[in-house]
Amino acid sequence: MDKFLKMINENNFKSKFKKGNFGIEKENIRVDKNGEIASTDHPKIFLEDNEFIKRDFSESQIELVTPAVSTVLEAYNYIRNLHNIASLELNSDEYLWPQSNPPVITDVNKIKVAKLNNLEEVKYRENLMQKYGAKKQLISGVHFNFSFKEDLLKDIYNTLNCNKTFREFKDDLYFKIGRNFLKYKWFLVYLTGASPVFHKSYCNKCTKSSERIGREDYYLKGIYSLRNSKCGYKNNEDYYVSYNDLNSYVEDVYRLIQDKCIQSAKEYYSPIRFKTKNPKNVLENLKKDGVEYIEIRMLDLDPTEQCGVSLDTLYLMHLFLLYTAFKGDEKYTIEVHNEIIENDNKTLDNKDEKFVKIDGKDVLIEEAGFKIISELQKIVDTLFDGDEEYKKVLDIAKIRFLKPETTISSRIINDIRESKYSDYFIDLSKKYLEESKKEAFKLIGYEDFELSTQILIIDALKNGIKFDILDRDENFISLNYKGHIEYVKQATKTSKDSYITALIMENKLVTKKVLEKNNIRVPKGGYYEKIDDALEDFYKYENKALVVKPKTTNFGIGISIFKASPSFKDYKRAVEIAFSEDRSILIEEFIEGKEYRFLVIEDEVVGILHRVPANVTGDGEKTIKELVEIKNMDPLRGKGYKTPLEKISLTEIEETFLKESNKDFNYIPKSGEVVYLRENSNISTGGDSIDFTDDIDESYKKIAIECAKTVDAKITGVDVMIQNIKEKANINNYGIIEINFNPAIHIHCFPYKGINRKVSEKVLKLLFKEINFNERYGM
Repeated sequence: MDKFLKMINENNFKSKFKKGNFGIEKENIRVDKNGEIASTDHPKIFLEDNEFIKRDFSESQIELVTPAVSTVLEAYNYIRNLHNIASLELNSDEYLWPQSNPPVITDVNKIKVAKLNNLEEVKYRENLMQKYGAKKQLISGVHFNFSFKEDLLKDIYNTLNCNKTFREFKDDLYFKIGRNFLKYKWFLVYLTGASPVFHKSYCNKCTKSSERIGREDYYLKGIYSLRNSKCGYKNNEDYYVSYNDLNSYVEDVYRLIQDKCIQSAKEYYSPIRFKTKNPKNVLENLKKDGVEYIEIRMLDLDPTEQCGVSLDTLYLMHLFLLYTAFKGDEKYTIEVHNEIIENDNKTLDNKDEKFVKIDGKDVLIEEAGFKIISELQKIVDTLFDGDEEYKKVLDIAKIRFLKPETTISSRIINDIRESKYSDYFIDLSKKYLEESKKEAFKLIGYEDFELSTQILIIDALKNGIKFDILDRDENFISLNYKGHIEYVKQATKTSKDSYITALIMENKLVTKKVLEKNNIRVPKGGYYEKIDDALEDFYKYENKALVVKPKTTNFGIGISIFKASPSFKDYKRAVEIAFSEDRSILIEEFIEGKEYRFLVIEDEVVGILHRVPANVTGDGEKTIKELVEIKNMDPLRGKGYKTPLEKISLTEIEETFLKESNKDFNYIPKSGEVVYLRENSNISTGGDSIDFTDDIDESYKKIAIECAKTVDAKITGVDVMIQNIKEKANINNYGIIEINFNPAIHIHCFPYKGINRKVSEKVLKLLFKEINFNERYGM
């Protein structure tokens, strides 16, 4: 190992080890509110072609699969997002069981094989059920997929001057990892094992060699992971398969198939698998193309973590795989194989001295563990010096070897002593669902995106649509469904709207003229390119309610509204503010009524919001400034469209508005008194959103759709002033304020008051006609 680390240092390779190709697969059982296996079908929204959220063995078993990403943190964030998506789309009163071992099984006939279109896969699962029993097939876990970056492997290969081809070098390296991984796997099982406890309904045979922890609950004394023991997810026999090289491995697995020990290569339940580009005919493709990546299949679901695996565990996995790659090599023999099996099945008493078999000798597990930790420390010092994440991993490992009671397994046993198996885990399931609800609008790891973009990506994943970031600052992404690629900027700028359509909506003067030509009522007023001309025309607007706004703007920026006639001083300042945002401005009549945002997608009004201007409610004690500070503490409020609501600002605009009612920021409102801080009701300036989609007369929806058609817009936000939402539209009781070329969709998904209109799904329906959204959503 020291020689290898020295070579890395001398050739400045160490920075390249921070990245790789990382992926995670995670299984969970769906259960009902009583903690019993759910009898419902797999959620309809996750159709069989979804690459991220699938059925596993059972119809009640969900599998979450991340794509390959470049860092451990990205993979962790991805699985957290998929976990939240899956949790929130379950049927009412259903949950994801957070433990590897199955829930209480009152009737084995409730365990149904996954309903798949591929009949061969169904038959394969039925054979597994007959051979191993349905209960064992329900054991769930986490798979960790890994490969080195190809350019790093080529750098090492060229440096070592190997007497073999690059393909041979790469295959040999991954099989070396396999041999060392199997031999020292006990180290990971001790640190990450989290399935020591089971209900008696799982296996009567296992109860005879275990300890009772309750009336019907048992644990394998000292066994940190039932899943990795002889009672867990294993073949009926501990078959010997050579890991010395690719050809020997392939030949031995073929032998097991020919001898009818297993149906296919995927039934060989090794803790490590060697994967190739084409998952079909894996053995043939391994011989043809070599190893593409490795799949580690021994991690238990960690019930102490919301998404079933901790970031610390994933960093440990990465570090341990580097250890197996750098460590000295040895042959995989039948003696080594038998030693590995003995370590898997050995009962380790938490209270007495514990031993692990290494090279034929019993070694104290603490001593053996610290020896590996010292080797891992060398890797951290060489490759990850300064990275607190990897240092933390070693600190946790040291504590767990010194104090076995701090292991995940021991903590679970102690917690269940105070509860019982089913209650303990279903309570965790319910707790984690509530945590997912709090993160429903958030795409973890992408919080710097506008919220509308985050929500669109979440729904893309829900529908099995891949995404790729093209320009993070611009919220520019691509969406890919089976080779059909769509480019989207800021969630609503798509190829479905032409360039000229966007230009029309962006220019308020042009928009106004186009609408007027189509007999749609818009406010009367003037257009100005010079500030002096606007000031000279003050006399035209005296004794009138006004709106002063830039010709081209969005999010309410630069707009001033006067419900009553402004003084020349305030009028002048409003004109200056508008010109500071654009070279030309509009001054228009203020139309009476309340403002509503109609979101139109493909000739359908999919959501209507009344946006209440930024406001506070008095308590008779605090000033407006203090009340704003308190309201801004709400976790739903943030800055820059990262949360459903925006923080309220106290700027010159708010100061001018308050001045009209003889108030300032130090004014103390009476108890229950509502004080508005702005006239304009944009969410971007701190307003509250209230859903009115089902409450407004249909005539206004038709007008909004007509507005979209006049500019040929597939996605637009139409802002309408309406005096009485129950009264049919006529020439005197409404007015179109503007049409927005980049309407925020998150305000309709997470309104301050009202239901989620799920408009991002309508955007995807517009983009991907080949997806049957009617079947998934009832559209």
